[in-house]
Amino acid sequence: MSAAFATCPLCEAGCGLELTLADRGVTRVRGDADDVFSHGFICPKGASIGELHDDPDRLRTPLVRVDGELRPATWDEAFAEIDRRLNAIWDAHGRRALGVYLGNPSAHNLSTLVYGRVLVKALQTRNLFSASTVDQYPKQLASALLFGSGATVAVPDIDRTDHLVILGANPLASNGSLMTAPNMRGRLRALRARGGKLVVVDPRRTRTAREADEHHFIRPGTDALLLIALVHVLYDEGLEDLGALAPYVAGADDVRDLAAGFAPEEVAPACGIAASEIRRMARELAAAPSAAVYGRIGTTTQRFGTTASWLVDVLNVLTGNLDRPGGAMFPRPAAGSPNTSGEPGRGRGAQLGRWQSRVRGLDEVFGELPVACLAEEIDTPGEGQIRALLTIAGNPVVSTPNSARLAAALDDLDFMVSVDIYVNETTRHADVILPGPSPLERSHYDLALLMFAVRNVANYSPPVLDTDVPQEWVTLLRLAGIATGQGPDADVAGIDRFIAYEVARRQSADASSGLHGRDPDELLGEVEPRVGPERILDLQLRGGPYRLTLADLEAAPHGIDLGALESRVPEVLRTPSGMIELAPEAVVGDVARLHAALAEPVNGGLTLIGRRELRSNNSWMHNLPTLVRGKERCTALVHPDDAERLGLADGEEAVVRSRAGEIVVPVEVTDDVMPGVVSIPHGWGHDLPGVSLSVAGEHAGSNSNVLSDELVVEPLSGTAVLNGIPVELEPARSRMLPA
Repeated sequence: MSAAFATCPLCEAGCGLELTLADRGVTRVRGDADDVFSHGFICPKGASIGELHDDPDRLRTPLVRVDGELRPATWDEAFAEIDRRLNAIWDAHGRRALGVYLGNPSAHNLSTLVYGRVLVKALQTRNLFSASTVDQYPKQLASALLFGSGATVAVPDIDRTDHLVILGANPLASNGSLMTAPNMRGRLRALRARGGKLVVVDPRRTRTAREADEHHFIRPGTDALLLIALVHVLYDEGLEDLGALAPYVAGADDVRDLAAGFAPEEVAPACGIAASEIRRMARELAAAPSAAVYGRIGTTTQRFGTTASWLVDVLNVLTGNLDRPGGAMFPRPAAGSPNTSGEPGRGRGAQLGRWQSRVRGLDEVFGELPVACLAEEIDTPGEGQIRALLTIAGNPVVSTPNSARLAAALDDLDFMVSVDIYVNETTRHADVILPGPSPLERSHYDLALLMFAVRNVANYSPPVLDTDVPQEWVTLLRLAGIATGQGPDADVAGIDRFIAYEVARRQSADASSGLHGRDPDELLGEVEPRVGPERILDLQLRGGPYRLTLADLEAAPHGIDLGALESRVPEVLRTPSGMIELAPEAVVGDVARLHAALAEPVNGGLTLIGRRELRSNNSWMHNLPTLVRGKERCTALVHPDDAERLGLADGEEAVVRSRAGEIVVPVEVTDDVMPGVVSIPHGWGHDLPGVSLSVAGEHAGSNSNVLSDELVVEPLSGTAVLNGIPVELEPARSRMLPA
């Protein structure tokens, strides 16, 4: 037996793991007590990593469809088939005939983070989609408009704040999201123990709400109204104070004018929170010694997602809490980010809407099209129709709107390739599936997620187990070789060195880099014999703000603590003006739509929201026994008043119906949801034919995204509206009654 240490890649928290290894497997998983970030904390997902590695359903060899069936094939056979089929489609229909979908696990994988965009560029298609437009893009778009980069997201300085307001987030279940923070329960309890206050605003009494000093139910989709009413109170009562940020803020007077029409008395009927409570919340926020406002997926996957996300940081700015200890601050990641490179304090700002989707004309955001339009881009004939699809570590049939339409569209494709470790609800449609190694068989560094960490840290994990499965970076570069006309047997090492040279050249040209002015070939020599993502990571660390090397991290298996977050304005800004643009034109234009919502009648209908579970992050986790044991979790939470009115009984099944479709799901009657709200978790629905997820199949559940509407998107970011969906419920037994 031997011990090894690794960083968990299964959610954003990045907890340190202590692994006991024997017989090419894992016999025990514990939290790493010496990890500089998580200090021994571990959640059920991390504890299940051995089950993931050993899962007999996890693919180890490629599959190729022959005579309608997916059959094992060699790697060379699989790539030869991809080369043949893709080139035939490109020859007939051009590069726009290919679409690419990147799933959420791509953000947790060093190989896909480094080489995924390289592959997309080689494929020369603008039909790029990802899980980001059913998740966080409104927050990143608002941040880009305010601060100049979608990577410049202000995160709560949770370990030092005195007052934290959380909207539409459940960090005790998510372990933080766009807020990388292990052991959120411990951190929130520490906040209260030192005399601080925790306020949660959510249509459901979540695990986080139960830990709070104060919980406010709010009608789904009205967070932006509450937030702008809080802004109104700050101005109305003279409580705004920009503090040290004042010289760097533009547009504060414009925000005052925008908020003038949103007095709490006007907003209260729409959002369901009393005007007196709104005023008190604003006063306490302004009076706290330090404070932070944090909103997450409940605020981003709604019809005012970008505007709500903007208002979160408007409040942080107006209370003087942005960019100061205990407020909302900007991390400084060791491997660099868009706000640590280039000229400090100034940049190009956000470049959006550079192209549009073919069918509906939805704008591009950060180089992607909204995934809500993926199905129509496949099933609508005409020039530019997507006829082939590449998915990487994703399951959009479960995770994106109107799943039934997308599943049907995938059947119409001429060709589909998936890079994935499972035959799931999406990859069952593929003609070729290329597996990757398990998380224990690959290296790990949170290149993306450490940009949102509540403390500056750096953790690197080498592979702890050997494998015969090629690393994903090799697979992605072989695909890039096909895309660039080099064929299925392209020189992967040569392509990789070219990419590394370009990274070294950019570092050399960047005056802010620790490698500025150095010869690129000399730099490559210094990081030899490393190849692949480790070579790129080593260059980025050397050029990054702490001038670390990968060897430094290898010598520190528990990570390196780089200190608490520090004030970074103005150098962190990348707006053309060099200012915090508090009233960006795109969001200002959306306030009229927000004001119109005040006149909408509250009709007493039911609205659907999602919910996050501690034991679940992505749908494939339902195939791990540890994560699905216990009581059934795919249920519809319904308030007792609604259950009585509709004739619903606890434990019995109900039909839930929307414009897009309907599902049948067990009812859980509880006052943890406010009247008028139905809550169903995402990621379930594992009963489709052709799926090879044996454990998940025994706990199939119902896919809530059958109910979400692909035609309803948040207009600024194109993000799907997954919270606040109008639905109808009726007892399933009523369908069996005689007419």
